[in-house]
Amino acid sequence: MLTAAQARPTERAKFIQKTYLHLAGAVGAFILVELFLFQTGIAFALTQFVMASRFSWLLILGGFMLLGWLARSLAEKADSVNTQYAGLGLYVVLEAVIFAPLLYLAVFFSDPTVLPTAAILTGLMFAGLTAVVLISRKDFSFLGSILAIGGFVALGVILCSILFGFTLGLFFSVLMVIFASVAILYDTSKVLHHYSTTQYVAASLELFASIALLFWYVLQVVMSLSRR
Repeated sequence: MLTAAQARPTERAKFIQKTYLHLAGAVGAFILVELFLFQTGIAFALTQFVMASRFSWLLILGGFMLLGWLARSLAEKADSVNTQYAGLGLYVVLEAVIFAPLLYLAVFFSDPTVLPTAAILTGLMFAGLTAVVLISRKDFSFLGSILAIGGFVALGVILCSILFGFTLGLFFSVLMVIFASVAILYDTSKVLHHYSTTQYVAASLELFASIALLFWYVLQVVMSLSRR
């Protein structure tokens, strides 16, 4: 399989263009789904459900991990472009549902500048990290094992916080912003060096997952700082 990094410059440029156009489309779809969740009251209901018990969040997190794995598998392994679109669409909807309670708190229980500040910071960080990979063309696949270990540790800490009811705090969110930044370097490099030029839909899902993770923790950091 000819990867994007091995393809001719014109083909590689088209692949990158299609990937980031689909990423922009995924972000736009995410915003539209969130607007729907807010306007229909579903976001409020999800927030109440999560706030009712810490185990409610554990249920949502478990469902997201299972369905998220399915969505990414559909997009990455499918030969059909339509199946890849189905995986991307499913993942966007799942992310919107997961984000709804946090965004509800950010909109109605935080400073009005919190959400736009977090969005701008996330966009700038993502653009900068993406530029590093695209300009240098360096293969950051060596970060994979580090991210795997860090991911399991972070997941364990999150599960313990849910089960035993302790707050993770600002320091953990800052660490996760760093983790998400490293993940963007890895995933952007993976898209270039391990995806074929026909897998632009799956590539956009990979990058969407990375930027969503970064936004999640940047938003939490900004919310924490605004309360101080």
